[in-house]
Amino acid sequence: MSLKHEPKYPSKRAYVLKVRSDATPAIIAGRLENVVTGARREFASGEELVASIISDIQAGNGAGSGDPSVE
Repeated sequence: MSLKHEPKYPSKRAYVLKVRSDATPAIIAGRLENVVTGARREFASGEELVASIISDIQAGNGAGSGDPSVE
């Protein structure tokens, strides 16, 4: 039995997803915010949303390369 130091769902990978009021199932748009770092990224498609999450995970520190000042 080995002890894992990293929880299965680490806080640094927790996000708030805000979907724009004019978004539709065909055109999703909004903002993704990392709960721990506060880094925010706008997205205008499902592909951009997924790319933002991938970038954040690849950065390894939970912050990604997003600018926390982006509204």
